[in-house]
Amino acid sequence: MNSKHFLRTAYTVTILAATLLLFISQPVRAKAAPRIGFVILNSYSQKMKIGDEFYLLAVTSNGKKPTFTSSSSKIASVNAYGKITAKAAGTAKITAKIKNGEAACTVTVTKTTIQLNTKKISLENGYSAKLTAKTSNGHPVTYRSDKKSIATVDENGYILAKKPGTATITAKADQTTAVCRVTVRKPTLTLNRQSVSLYRRQQARLSVKSSSKSIPKWKTNKKSVASVSQSGVVTALKNGRATITVTVDGVCKTCEVTVKKPTVKFEENELTLAVGKKKTLKVSVSSGNKPVFSSSNTCIATVDENGVVTANDVGKAYIYAAEDGVKSRMRIIVK
Repeated sequence: MNSKHFLRTAYTVTILAATLLLFISQPVRAKAAPRIGFVILNSYSQKMKIGDEFYLLAVTSNGKKPTFTSSSSKIASVNAYGKITAKAAGTAKITAKIKNGEAACTVTVTKTTIQLNTKKISLENGYSAKLTAKTSNGHPVTYRSDKKSIATVDENGYILAKKPGTATITAKADQTTAVCRVTVRKPTLTLNRQSVSLYRRQQARLSVKSSSKSIPKWKTNKKSVASVSQSGVVTALKNGRATITVTVDGVCKTCEVTVKKPTVKFEENELTLAVGKKKTLKVSVSSGNKPVFSSSNTCIATVDENGVVTANDVGKAYIYAAEDGVKSRMRIIVK
């Protein structure tokens, strides 16, 4: 209670007390009719905010403390000493009563209002924003999101975008609410390459730029042709075509991967060897990969993994060099 209110209340009580003394000092006459009691209050109409308290003071004709009651304790309650507590918006009548007399004060509890710093927020996924709220009575505010999978909010009003979509953040105080609409935007994506051409076992790194903080997800539509790691490294596995897709928050970009057929060529078309002799064959492969060698007749000639031919017996045979489905041959004559 501030000093002005205290002085005003003290003045009111003084006047009430003087009135009561004047009433009591009147001489009592024989066979007079029963006196009618009265109650004088320091306020007959009071505006309050939810959570406020106010003392209702009363002077009674019999000098006794009155009984205080409220017409609606849910709106405004009152204790035995006249302390009124505002609880909810609305109107209630506080009555001070003694025998043969009473008086009432009408209490109006105003609705709490909430003011938000913004009613609309637009964010990219992974980013945050601060929502602040002020109430008319200074009471604290609680926050809630109706779609936590899209946007969450903590007890301090910090909003975190989780995935594209819309969510409503509700601020609440004293049964009053205010809302803020949050829109989480779809990101913009840029892929460094739209197509790439490789030979088997070769690799290429794809990179993506995104306005979102979400981690990109990579996949291939043909795992037998080309694979892709979650860091965007593409590895060619065999000749053919595959589509690499990167996705961020539902937005996709693609890169077409072509695994080329190599060319395989022997330096010589024919080789003559004596039985027991050896020779290393020279083969050029455009992919740079080591070919796989084989012989059509190992009784005549054999070949190891390094292309070394050994003449075993008189006759003819073919030596093959294969890489990624492409095969070339040369003839071996053993004398």
